[in-house]
Amino acid sequence: TSAYYRGAVGALLVYDATRHVTFENIERWLKELRDHTDGSIVIMLLGNKSDLRHLRAVLTEDAKAFAEKEKTYFMETSALESLNVESAFT
Repeated sequence: TSAYYRGAVGALLVYDATRHVTFENIERWLKELRDHTDGSIVIMLLGNKSDLRHLRAVLTEDAKAFAEKEKTYFMETSALESLNVESAFT
């Protein structure tokens, strides 16, 4: 596993805003990242499918609070609406 992360300078942790279980799994992915990378890696938490407001299962406020607590960047995206998709990579 360490070899997979070797040389990484950044990571995008993406969850589906319409499926809470994907947000719950972020903690495990974050731990794995931190266990196998040095402290200088830049981590961005991305909530995808922000356009599906009527199906939302993860509140923006909850994701923001988690990102702040874990000292990661945060952004919501929508591939359908092309919202913040390019911004997430810059």
